Amino acid sequence: MTHVATVERPAEGVATEWMEPVTDAQYAASAMPAPKADEPSRAQQLLGDIAPALADLTDDVLYGQVWADPALSPRDRSLVTVSALVALDRPDQLRSHLGLALRNGATEDEVVAAITHLAFYAGWPSAVTAVGLAREAFQEN
Repeated sequence: MTHVATVERPAEGVATEWMEPVTDAQYAASAMPAPKADEPSRAQQLLGDIAPALADLTDDVLYGQVWADPALSPRDRSLVTVSALVALDRPDQLRSHLGLALRNGATEDEVVAAITHLAFYAGWPSAVTAVGLAREAFQEN
């Protein structure tokens, strides 16, 4: 990521104090909202009462290790996830991941291009469903 900033220089003193650079892993970790200290994670809310080990693996491995791996940017990781969910015809999970992909830097054009490309591999019905969900995500974001 490249960050370009324009700031007004004051007559005296420093205009901006830059902190230390952020690593890809730190940036990726910030993409998934952390639960408040007194609030269980989303995985714990959905699964913790019946499948606590699965909820822990979701928190620790999926979001703690896989999503924090700096080998892929959050944008690329989101596009891979969206593609897999389209190909597997998983609209319920696709809804939230489309919004996350947009927040992680994927553009609407990239999402539509990926879905169009996937139509040839995942099938037209899956792609058409995904486009409808993408439209909703674009309107919400």
